[in-house]
Amino acid sequence: MGIRKYKPTSAGRRQSSVSDFSDLTDKQKKPEKALTVRIRKTGGRNFQGKITSRHKGGGARRIYRLIDFKRTKDGIPAKVAFVEYDPNRTARIALLHYADGEKRYIIAPEGIKAGDTVQNGPGIEPKLGNCMALADIPPGTVIHNIEMIPGHGAQLCRSAGTYATMNAREGNWAQLTLPSGEVRRLPNKCRAVIGVTSNVEHIKVRWGKAGRTRHRGIRPTVRGSAMNPVAHAMGGGEGRRSGGRDPMSPNGKLAKGGRTRNRRKNSTGAIIRRRKSVRYGQLK
Repeated sequence: MGIRKYKPTSAGRRQSSVSDFSDLTDKQKKPEKALTVRIRKTGGRNFQGKITSRHKGGGARRIYRLIDFKRTKDGIPAKVAFVEYDPNRTARIALLHYADGEKRYIIAPEGIKAGDTVQNGPGIEPKLGNCMALADIPPGTVIHNIEMIPGHGAQLCRSAGTYATMNAREGNWAQLTLPSGEVRRLPNKCRAVIGVTSNVEHIKVRWGKAGRTRHRGIRPTVRGSAMNPVAHAMGGGEGRRSGGRDPMSPNGKLAKGGRTRNRRKNSTGAIIRRRKSVRYGQLK
């Protein structure tokens, strides 16, 4: 996969770049109809019509691809038929054809291609694309699509280019280093997929102009210091003020380095080393 740049025919084109989609098997292929559903957009609003998640709205219409995050079809080999583009996520997806005729979508690992064979479950080789329990993965292995609770499906390292490293095992627990630098322990029965999540160069894409961001369903962001005091914790003041206080969210929580995690959360005890937080340009 690579990044393709446009000719500078306009100010927006001069700065923008796109993926060349060279990792896709067939750029014209439509998604598997039986594995898709229509999704209704909320615009970031709840059932009362109030905005609960800012900066959402508009965007191109998408068809949601149903992804198999649990990978529970054990003992049956599956052949990778296509590597496809998914507008709902940054990573690529792969269409699997199982030996019994069933088809499923999975998050594609980097380097997988049509014709490869993958498997799920115990007693299999820890090779690219295979899904197995943490208890069966050798230390030092790079993994993605990781469960936090056995049987709940993958929750960690699902976006483009992300991965965790298997450190060690002790008793019924496995110790992982996550992309944020956090070291966390998870139950040995949790499953993960071998390899790095695909589309690793996604972070290098430059959107170039505001319109491309709107097509993604992201609305404009206004600085809090430009708002009125009633609208934001940093609003108000005579003339152009910088806010006069530490950077904060609209509800008054510190935006840089402030602790927002509930200390009473059950999984807090599973964190061995917290991630590094950035506050005023320094690592703490």
